[in-house]
Amino acid sequence: MSKIIKGGTIVTPKGSFAADLRIEDNKIAEIAEQLPADGAEVLDATGCLLFPGFIDAHTHFDMSTGTALTADNFHSGTRGAIVGGTTTIVDFATQEKGETLVQALKNWHAKADGVSSCDYAFHMAISDWNPSVRNEIDTMVAEGVTSFKLYLAYDNLRVSDGELYEILKCVRDVHGIIGVHCENGDLVNEMIAEKRAAGELTPAAHPASRPDFVEAEAVSRYLYIAEASDAPVNIVHLSTKLGFDEVLKARAKGQKVYVETCPHYLMLDESRYNLENFESAKYVCSPPLRKKEDQQCLWTALKNNDIDTVSTDHCSFNFKKQKEQGRDDFSKIPNGMPGVEHRPAVMYTYGVCENRITKEQMAAQLSENTARLFGMYPQKGAMLAGSDADIVVWDPSFKGTITAQHMQQNVDYTPYEGLAVTGRPKAVFLRGQQVVQDGEVIAEHCGAYVHRHESEYYPQHG
Repeated sequence: MSKIIKGGTIVTPKGSFAADLRIEDNKIAEIAEQLPADGAEVLDATGCLLFPGFIDAHTHFDMSTGTALTADNFHSGTRGAIVGGTTTIVDFATQEKGETLVQALKNWHAKADGVSSCDYAFHMAISDWNPSVRNEIDTMVAEGVTSFKLYLAYDNLRVSDGELYEILKCVRDVHGIIGVHCENGDLVNEMIAEKRAAGELTPAAHPASRPDFVEAEAVSRYLYIAEASDAPVNIVHLSTKLGFDEVLKARAKGQKVYVETCPHYLMLDESRYNLENFESAKYVCSPPLRKKEDQQCLWTALKNNDIDTVSTDHCSFNFKKQKEQGRDDFSKIPNGMPGVEHRPAVMYTYGVCENRITKEQMAAQLSENTARLFGMYPQKGAMLAGSDADIVVWDPSFKGTITAQHMQQNVDYTPYEGLAVTGRPKAVFLRGQQVVQDGEVIAEHCGAYVHRHESEYYPQHG
């Protein structure tokens, strides 16, 4: 039986329009002003917006730091994703030292397959580069992994500048894309050591050990190396105006640079590190929360379409027992915050409703741009006949409050506790199957692996 969503307003990056939508065989079959409902299952979307299923291309589920395992695995994390309207996540399959990329990918499939409640794909995070690993890049592409992650910080993960240059050229040749965590690892290590030696051990020392120029220097270095390798690149979780300025410089020279930021850099600032009773540990993430002027820069960049995607860097650790490992030393606090469940509501409320971005930009930045950049378009991120029927029926009249007590994420806090939100999914469809109804998951473990093709390097900047 076909399904028809009637009476809604379809939202795309190019514009919004009133239309009905018909689903058949897991795909969008037809979009038209008035579709006959004879013999079809009908959902009344009057007063609602129809977004393409949102995509979060930056999650860390079931990940170990060596001292802590994330509170969310692919079961709880993807339930949180789907209930908020995110129908596809891209997680980081991470290569351990001495491990092959094939083994790393197998490890992440074992975590996600048959467990996920939304569709999923993997970036491959490379930590141990050598000739054997280089020969696996083609294998990764054949397995549908066309994006890669590199770190310029964290001693157990980061690559050298020479390795970065070589990997960029290698991935360029297969039309893939590399996202880089841009912080100067040497400076971070030295500044952490300085703070500890001075007896500055509270969470307030965390942002002081990772100032804005630590990000900006790494962004600049990354972009110069990318220019030398003639490779388009992605910068993940950009947090500072200084870093953004380096992006503009590179784009002015004609480089293809794509930028992601996260809701917590738009909504929260460094004042959270001055809370009493160790509560500040909840907000320890890297890069850290920044100044209000950095927030304003990021919002303006989104409005001007100079930031391409908004994902979460969801990396959840419980405040009790896990974050508390660093009660006597900020450098031992597991870095990361939860966010996958609340990204769409936060961006709609404080982006669209506050006129910082349009609903059409929200469709681009939370869905279509991500799908294009990471080789999923038009299967994902599109409201087109033939695309997967991943559809969020968004009720803009809903009013609510974010609380840790009422969420699917399996973590004991949310950085958005008490935040008022407008709008939520009335219904979420995953490849044509309704999986969410009025804030409740009604079908779980329905996720499938997304085998991706090459990046479109879209949208263009010049």
